[in-house]
Parts: sequence; C-alpha cells; structure tokens
Amino acid sequence: MIGRLNHVAIAVPDLERAAAVYRDTLGAEVSAPVPLAEHGVTTVFVELPNTKLELIAPLGESSPIARFLARNPDGGPHHVCYEVDDIRAARDRLVEEGARVLGDGEPRIGAHGKPVLFLHPKDFCGTLIEIEQA
Repeated sequence: MIGRLNHVAIAVPDLERAAAVYRDTLGAEVSAPVPLAEHGVTTVFVELPNTKLELIAPLGESSPIARFLARNPDGGPHHVCYEVDDIRAARDRLVEEGARVLGDGEPRIGAHGKPVLFLHPKDFCGTLIEIEQA
C-alpha cells in the first residue's frame, strides 16, 4: 500500500538556523519557509537526491510542534511521510486494520499542496506516520 518515502520531518526550535545548517554547512538545496496555518507549522524542505527532509517549526503557541519542542527542546525527528496512490482508499484499509487516523479522519492539504493524513504513532512502532496522495 505505501509507496515511496516522501520525506522525514525534523522539528526544530529555530527554523532559520536549521535551514542555514543544511544549506551552508551541508551544502543542500533548501526551500524558502512556507507557513501552513491549518497545520500550525512553518516548513522548509531540504532537497536530497533520493528524498526530502522537512524542517518544521511551530506557527503559534497552540502548534503541535510547540508541544513537541516543549518535550524535546533541541528538536528531533517528528514524523515519516509515505506516498499512497489513493489516500481515501489507504485510510479506509488502515482503519479496517485497526489503525487510528488523527484529527477528523478527512484528508487536509499538506505542504506539497496534496491531501495528507496522520496516523497515530502508537499503531506504528512509536512513529508518527503521514500519508500523502502521490
């Protein structure tokens, strides 16, 4: 069901500093910051030859990333995103298998302008999973 690894998301307390580390120290191509109010984050994508890294920082005090950083002040891995061919069919199959979809269960538009859903980390070996329409 899951397809290609789309990205690994890393929560960071200082997005500008983190982007500079990847751009200036590691020599990666780094996108401009994009605020996603619906998700409560600002994102920067680091382009790699075989996938992407998504650097995410809180957008507002109620951001889920603000809560994550309160527990992990230095930041760290937040979630893994896989592509799926049909997000609603994937959701339905996952729910049938007992997986919990976070939120209201309806896909929302993510950072790439495509529908996404998040799956409960307790159902996936402690890892928050994002699925994205390919």
